[in-house]
Amino acid sequence: MARLVKKSPSLCTDLPLDNTDICNRLHLLRQLLRSCIGPTGRLKQVHNNIGGHVITTSTSSVLLPAISSSQSFINLIKTSILNHVSRFSDCGLFAALLCLSLIEQAKQSGLRGNVATTVNQHLLGLCTSYLQRQDCGCKVKLDFCSSQSLITLARSIVSSKPACVLTEQEALHISKLAVQAFLLTVPCNSPGVVSLGKIVTVSVEGHSVLNSAVFPGLLLDMPDVFFLNKVENLHSNPTCMVLFSASLAGDLSDLGGIIEVHPGVDTDSQILDQLLKLGNQVVKDEVKLFVCQKVIHPVLQHHLRSHGIIVIERLGITLMEPLAQLTGAQPVATMHTTIPAKAYGRVGDLSIKQFGSKTMLHLQPPGDSAICTMILCHRNETMLSELKVVCHKTEHVLRLTLREPSALLGGGCTETHLAAYVRHKSMDNVTETVSVLGCSQTEYLCGVEGFCRSLESVAAALEHDGGNSLMDLTHAHHWSTRANVMEELTEGSSGFCGCGLVESSTNQKWTYLNTKYPQFSPAPLFRVPTVQPRVLDSFTAKLNALQVAVETANLALDVRYLIQDMN
Repeated sequence: MARLVKKSPSLCTDLPLDNTDICNRLHLLRQLLRSCIGPTGRLKQVHNNIGGHVITTSTSSVLLPAISSSQSFINLIKTSILNHVSRFSDCGLFAALLCLSLIEQAKQSGLRGNVATTVNQHLLGLCTSYLQRQDCGCKVKLDFCSSQSLITLARSIVSSKPACVLTEQEALHISKLAVQAFLLTVPCNSPGVVSLGKIVTVSVEGHSVLNSAVFPGLLLDMPDVFFLNKVENLHSNPTCMVLFSASLAGDLSDLGGIIEVHPGVDTDSQILDQLLKLGNQVVKDEVKLFVCQKVIHPVLQHHLRSHGIIVIERLGITLMEPLAQLTGAQPVATMHTTIPAKAYGRVGDLSIKQFGSKTMLHLQPPGDSAICTMILCHRNETMLSELKVVCHKTEHVLRLTLREPSALLGGGCTETHLAAYVRHKSMDNVTETVSVLGCSQTEYLCGVEGFCRSLESVAAALEHDGGNSLMDLTHAHHWSTRANVMEELTEGSSGFCGCGLVESSTNQKWTYLNTKYPQFSPAPLFRVPTVQPRVLDSFTAKLNALQVAVETANLALDVRYLIQDMN
């Protein structure tokens, strides 16, 4: 009989935000993430103390999963942010910082939890309704007639990740490739429901970033270079191909189901005969490209190659779908039946591409296709890994523009603009508002101040070199200057705001962020067509990040007990 151990009582923590240890951890997490945001953010190295892979990054989608915490309250916030990042790819650090700032401001102000959450929710409504207006002062329309705005959006994402270690020229090159690849995945003449294509990324370590390139079609790793050199008419007309999802290694375990073996029967030779029968059929059907997701028996490979067929094995499940889309082939899941004619696919053109030590077979479609391959090169594994993450993020953000062809001003200008707008708008009908919210006017104004300071603190977090973060009192855009050098702006030097739309002038007035200033309505910008924003943020991702940040902060402020099972 097993020994019975008395269960330990659950650990209950009352009012977690009054717990010093939890508050210290929240503050530490905020400082950690604050130091990561923006183009000059500081990198973080994360590794396990018993060894393992070392992660170098400043990207929320990589950093947050690598940070473990035994505190469930921290994990609640982390999970919420990661859920946003998994759906929208961008603005993870913005969401995390705003959420943590809202919690900290609510605690410092001494507001009751229910009042803070009610005011936050009301102000969130002001922000979202303003951002969705056509005349929103921090939103720009993306012009799909020109690729420039898309390149600016892509470059803003790529440049914000310092772990990629890119020069200006390299960042622009990658941004252009990301936009080119995105456009190749959008079908040109597709009636009915449009289905976007796929970008397949191939990493090449040890080469210059400027060697990175995008190709329509698919590039498949081809280790058997010697055979490729002997293949004639590689650049031929559309050729027939077949795609197998079943293993063709000839092992009994790969056959599946119940196998009955009679005494004296040589199962290996029977399976090999079946494989060769399959090979004879594809030779008869004039197949020129034979691809298998798994392993192909060496005898079958030799048989196929002796008839001039290009053989690719171990394709992997990741490339199965794009290859099927590109060629129109239907994956064959068994070797025991005749291959139906409809299962064959077509390849428009075959050629060889060389990237460093990699020799790749370039497959182009017989007609229009929304499949392309991005070759990403970088000098070492760490930089290449971060660049690959950033390119996937950029692809996702560009796809979001198809749903909502808008972007928000970057460089902290959206945050400061929203803060000024909320300060001004919240003064309208104060008496009526506090009556609806069920709080006093003092509590309401205190909540507004905390909300606006939280937005401004996210903009101020972009400065990592001891400089000043300011806001102009005309358009409410964000500005950065060197430490103790306010004269840079007041003397009318040729400086620009964070997004690059507003140029400094002698008649402008500024205020330091997170300081008292008279509330005002941000003046609209009279945009000159030749002046375009230099930094843009994803509208869809940032709007959702704003909602996630406020709602997660409200959830955290509402938590009364933490109950932890100690068994």
